[in-house]
Amino acid sequence: MKRTIEKLHHERVEKDEDCRRTLRELEQAVQGLKEGAALSRLDDRLDRLEKKLASKPDLKAAAPELQDALRELREVQARSLESLQSLAGRLAGLQRLGLELGDARDREWDALGSNHVGLIFKSMEWRVEELAAAYDDVKLLMRSFLNLEDKLVRLLALLEEKKLPTPAEARDVLQPIRDWRYAGFETRFRGGEREIRGQQESYLAFFPKGGRVLDLGCGRGEFMELLRENGFRPSGVDSNSQMAGRCLDKGLDCRQGDLLEALAGEPDLSLDGVFSSQVIEHLEPESIRRLVELAFQKLRSGGAIVLETVNPLSVFALVHIYFLDMSHRTPIHPQALKFLLESSGFAGVALLESQPLEAEKLQPVPVAGDASEILNRNIDRLNALLFAPPNFAAVGRKP
Repeated sequence: MKRTIEKLHHERVEKDEDCRRTLRELEQAVQGLKEGAALSRLDDRLDRLEKKLASKPDLKAAAPELQDALRELREVQARSLESLQSLAGRLAGLQRLGLELGDARDREWDALGSNHVGLIFKSMEWRVEELAAAYDDVKLLMRSFLNLEDKLVRLLALLEEKKLPTPAEARDVLQPIRDWRYAGFETRFRGGEREIRGQQESYLAFFPKGGRVLDLGCGRGEFMELLRENGFRPSGVDSNSQMAGRCLDKGLDCRQGDLLEALAGEPDLSLDGVFSSQVIEHLEPESIRRLVELAFQKLRSGGAIVLETVNPLSVFALVHIYFLDMSHRTPIHPQALKFLLESSGFAGVALLESQPLEAEKLQPVPVAGDASEILNRNIDRLNALLFAPPNFAAVGRKP
């Protein structure tokens, strides 16, 4: 839209300048016509004088000179007539330019109006999405309150019977509160669902079309929604009751539970894909190794595993993403994860990086000699260290 408005503005300015130029030319032509009209009146007077001179024999000697003057005046008259014709053409052109200028202004104003309205609707769309997400959070919170009420009623009954609740019963009350708190943390810092879907959409191509894909740590279900919309058969598991509840509200096949237990419970050779985004950095190294081994065991031949995590080779990602979440336990080097997949039997393991952090990078200095070239090379090295892509994914396929 911005380029369209700029193009229409340029066209309107050109038409405006054409009109001004034509008006200046018309002013000059009208001035010439005024002079031509005066000469035409003088020509009439001289014509009458010529006739009078011709009737007087003693003044015939002056007639040749007067006739020369008359010819010159008539030539001026002819040029004035040409100027009049040119003026008529220019007036017609001015009328046409006026219409085109009005049309160009209308198109520009329409485009500006449409763009403004579009921005308003875009802003409203974002606000509606935010309100929808907030509404979902409120629904989950209310559901959690109702569940907590039931559990507290049972605990109160035990206390009234002078029985002490077990530690498991007490934890059963605390866990939903903790889950809700982490779900709120994810909502604030993970990014909107549309943004996450856009980041994850490219992973669809790695899984066999129509296959059964298990999403470990499915969160709000963005990737499962993408799978379902594109003809796959997704299922998911998340240890957070709030996240699992949101997926269930979307009609997704999701359950709350331990990720490794859920994967271990799948029949061997029953899956076409195992997907996990921003999860393995929450696990201990031994749990990550176990996850990869189980995935290989459960996948059919040709099935794929995709594990996305924070990129520890990016200082920006470590500071602003990894250390932001206090539940993160293990930063995983890309080459270490690649080796783990390969040593577990996966073939063709590839490392995929997210979009680089272009806006955050240090800017080079203008080249003005050897010193500035050396400085720019050092800036490039710093950018590669500080602002490498914040996320990466390891992708492997079972032979």
